[in-house]
Amino acid sequence: MAAQRARALGGLPTLRPADGVRRTVRVAIGDPQAPLERVLASLDHHGLLGDDGRLRPEVFLVSMGDHFDFGPAAQRRTAAADGLAFLSFLADHPADQTVIILGNHDLVRVGELHGFDEATFARAQAQADLAYRGGEVDPALEARFLADWPMVSDAEALARDFSAFAPAQRALVEQLLRAGRAQLAFAASERVVLTHAGLTVHDFTQLGLPAPTTAPEIERALAGFLDGRVSAWRSGPLDLAPLHLAGTAASGVGRGILFQRPAHPSTGEPELFEGPPRRRFDPRWLLPGVTQAIGHIRDAKCRTLLGPWVQGAPAGDGPLRSLTSTGTDVTYRAGVVPGASLVFLDGGMSHSLPERYQLLDLDRLAPAEPLPR
Repeated sequence: MAAQRARALGGLPTLRPADGVRRTVRVAIGDPQAPLERVLASLDHHGLLGDDGRLRPEVFLVSMGDHFDFGPAAQRRTAAADGLAFLSFLADHPADQTVIILGNHDLVRVGELHGFDEATFARAQAQADLAYRGGEVDPALEARFLADWPMVSDAEALARDFSAFAPAQRALVEQLLRAGRAQLAFAASERVVLTHAGLTVHDFTQLGLPAPTTAPEIERALAGFLDGRVSAWRSGPLDLAPLHLAGTAASGVGRGILFQRPAHPSTGEPELFEGPPRRRFDPRWLLPGVTQAIGHIRDAKCRTLLGPWVQGAPAGDGPLRSLTSTGTDVTYRAGVVPGASLVFLDGGMSHSLPERYQLLDLDRLAPAEPLPR
């Protein structure tokens, strides 16, 4: 029933105003890059859906960004429809019941992909698929691809990273931005802030601001920045420089606060640490005094990038994870550690059973317990 409800929305959703209902259950869900049935099953396993397929009135839900692009090439059309349906499902709830955090896969719809229609994207993707096969790049074919489509960074972008695009997704992301329903950060409390990929002190230096010391300060600073850019946006791609830089053939892969990932300096590719804006950041640069709950990065990737700082057995897909930084010492492990600097919510939803996929209780800062039905 819930899936039928989300699919039946069609077109752009109604952006419902706040209804003033008291929300007593506050949770966040990691990157919903998964088939619609899997996403809704994860919510339903936690008792968050009512008989009508909508969120129960007492539930407040934050979605951590990256609502698009998942699955193999054969499922691109289904993935495009499912991502659109779930984002519409979120937007169709009252403004004080759902918070939509923007991820790089959301912003690319009004960034690198802003000029594509269905026909031109199909042509570009066909070229990208030839140039990028099985994780291997054909340099000659990629050069030809980039000559034809310089608004994207490489063939992999359309063959894999942003592979399930549809123009209706761009229309919805733009609608959410102009209505103020899409955010770069959300303060869950004085000391807990939700962002897509994590923020460092250097990100605020770019804006000429001192590093915020509380979660509400972070939310206000990024909301003011985003509101100003959206208000000035008339046509073309949305410009969020210097915090977020889209990837192009000339500049290379995208960089900034929706792309960057924590990494140990010894993991190689030192050019990715250059910036800001960056692709990688040393977690000792994180904003002090706050816990950031983020998406964007799964356990296996964390373990690769954080190397010597990893402790304990792999969490795998599904469970929450934590990184603690004192400014000198860093540790990464499974579970939610009290006082953590980062809590990771991206549990690879496409690869995890709903009963294993953990949501974050925003009040206890712990895995959410299923609600009684």
